[in-house]
Amino acid sequence: MNKGLQRFIPIIFIIVIVALLIAAAVSVVRIFTGGNSTESSEVVDNSNQALLSNNVERSVRMTVRGEIVGDEAFRSYRVTVTPTSRDFTRYKGYLEQPLVSKAYENNTKAYDEFVYALSRANLAKGEALSGDADDTRGICADGVLYEFEILNGGSSVKRLWTSTCGGSKGSLNADAEQLQTLFLAQVPDAEQYIGKD
Repeated sequence: MNKGLQRFIPIIFIIVIVALLIAAAVSVVRIFTGGNSTESSEVVDNSNQALLSNNVERSVRMTVRGEIVGDEAFRSYRVTVTPTSRDFTRYKGYLEQPLVSKAYENNTKAYDEFVYALSRANLAKGEALSGDADDTRGICADGVLYEFEILNGGSSVKRLWTSTCGGSKGSLNADAEQLQTLFLAQVPDAEQYIGKD
């Protein structure tokens, strides 16, 4: 029995060495490729972190588009909030001729409270769409289209949208009316400006 065991020891030793070499080769490949295939295919969504940043370059914006009608009757409005300002503009027509434009000062503390409220209302949740799926032209022709953006220096970090039409849910995974209420609360008398021509 001792002789039989002695015959298997070199075989077991070779198997262990081969297993260690394979494990080492896999580790080297992972180091040079940045991880395994599942880890590298995952996209980290930092949009909530971008939302909560109060860097002076950061801002959030809501655009609300009304029903698709003739140019003279078409209306939309936009609210943009930064750590230093709050702006509201109501537009006439598809070329966005300003009807009402209001600007207010802001401060970092107020901005912090606002973006944390947006975060708790899930503004950053939802997966941004691309290509034709993200094309909002003609979406919800007889309803309202809501677009929400997290911006950095004027460039969009994340853009999500939804509408009041059942077949056009869009990419936003939050209550648009709750978010709209939060944005409009940043503009004194906003409700009166929305209906004003």
